[in-house]
Amino acid sequence: MDLSYAQHLEDYHLSLAFAGQREGFYIDVGGGHPVADNVSCWFYLQGWRGLVIEPQADLAALYAHVRPRDIVFAGLVGAQSGETDFHIVERLHGFSTMHADVAEKSGAGFATKRLPIATLAQLARAHDLPKVDFLKIDVEGAEIDVLRGIDWSLLRPRIILLEAVAPGSMAPSHEEWEPLILEQNYEFVLFEGLNRFYVAREETELLQRFPRAQADWLVTPHLGHTNRAPFRDDHPDHAFAKDLTGCFFASLPKMDRDALVTMLTAQLSQEELATRPDAAAKQAVIDRLFPASNEARAGLAALDAPTLRDFYARVVESDAFRVMTGRLAMSWDGGQILDD
Repeated sequence: MDLSYAQHLEDYHLSLAFAGQREGFYIDVGGGHPVADNVSCWFYLQGWRGLVIEPQADLAALYAHVRPRDIVFAGLVGAQSGETDFHIVERLHGFSTMHADVAEKSGAGFATKRLPIATLAQLARAHDLPKVDFLKIDVEGAEIDVLRGIDWSLLRPRIILLEAVAPGSMAPSHEEWEPLILEQNYEFVLFEGLNRFYVAREETELLQRFPRAQADWLVTPHLGHTNRAPFRDDHPDHAFAKDLTGCFFASLPKMDRDALVTMLTAQLSQEELATRPDAAAKQAVIDRLFPASNEARAGLAALDAPTLRDFYARVVESDAFRVMTGRLAMSWDGGQILDD
């Protein structure tokens, strides 16, 4: 494996069992981000595809751009269909859950939304799924509900892996749901500190190849070893990211103004953007974009705007913002002569 994308080398352990298999199908329940800490990403790069269940809308929407072969269900799976509450944890999206007590233990703020819920049996029928090579479940305490929604006569993954520790405490959590898997004639093969892996007993070759011991963390390069690609020369995409950064800054002064506003406000909700900004909200925008010592920002707080998004648009049209884009661009657009 050239690079592991998963949180705990889950993809590496699976790759040993599926050695040389260039096509396959996975079900990734709780897919999260399509690349970061993702169990199925490495397999997608090998030519596989799958069904991804990800209830957080912003993360689910990324798959169409990054992994277009995947089928994505932007909802929840459980023991029955309908609707249920889902608690979306700020920043720590991996703690988002159907259980309010789990979200509270994260220590971060969270918002609750009503989302559709289906069973894996329903999704398997709806999408006429092929043979499933592996089923991964990471649902922050709702594992037993997911398993109860499987029709084992219709869906029999060759390998199943589930996060087997309680969110936050990391205490073992498999005793409640493991019997449901074992009674379907699966064999437990590995616990690597985070997940428990099970192989269908009829899959004799997979059973022979699957490792019985946790791999050393440094056995393969890991995406988690690096971050901030433009600034880390040990990042696998550093060269392109550095060039891309220069291209972006060089084009920044000529970028479409509306596109700039969309970029600047991407982390704000539509409700926030539609509110009329008071003095504090305006000052927060100004402080975000300009240092306190920047004299050019004087007067920006007096700009009138009916909504917060409109205020961002007015700021983007200001002399202070336009000159700032020129300062950012001048190291790449020919304004400065620099030797690297």
